[in-house]
Amino acid sequence: MLTIYGVYRSRATRNIWLAEELGLQYKLVPVIQANRLKDPTAKDASLNTRSPDFLKVNPNGKIPAIDDDGFRMCESLAINHYLAKKHGGALAPKNAAEDGLMTMWSLWAATEVEPHSIEIVYNRISKPLAERDPKKADDAVAALRAPFTTLG
Repeated sequence: MLTIYGVYRSRATRNIWLAEELGLQYKLVPVIQANRLKDPTAKDASLNTRSPDFLKVNPNGKIPAIDDDGFRMCESLAINHYLAKKHGGALAPKNAAEDGLMTMWSLWAATEVEPHSIEIVYNRISKPLAERDPKKADDAVAALRAPFTTLG
């Protein structure tokens, strides 16, 4: 069975979303980022990215990670490519060209869109009002115009 380690509001959402789109049965094991805890090494700390049990799954100490019947891997985009190729049906690449395009657009989204999108969300929604920087959000919106023009 597929086990996804991570939490919503992290890149694990990519893997959870794809598993849902593919209709896969999976188990979600909540693993919180250690930097969100006062003392991630405390005996009563939630399972987190520095917990010995999680480090057995991913020695890098990052979420997401998966265990697919004993096959373990990390990195959300790599996990999605693996799941798409293994279970994807219409979502899987049919040949090397489609595989190349799938990789290209995944990396494009991660490098050209995601950093600016995160800046917008942080500075318009997530951060406490006093910590938000409207100029950073506006600059990120402006920075997205160029990559989005490539979509036609």
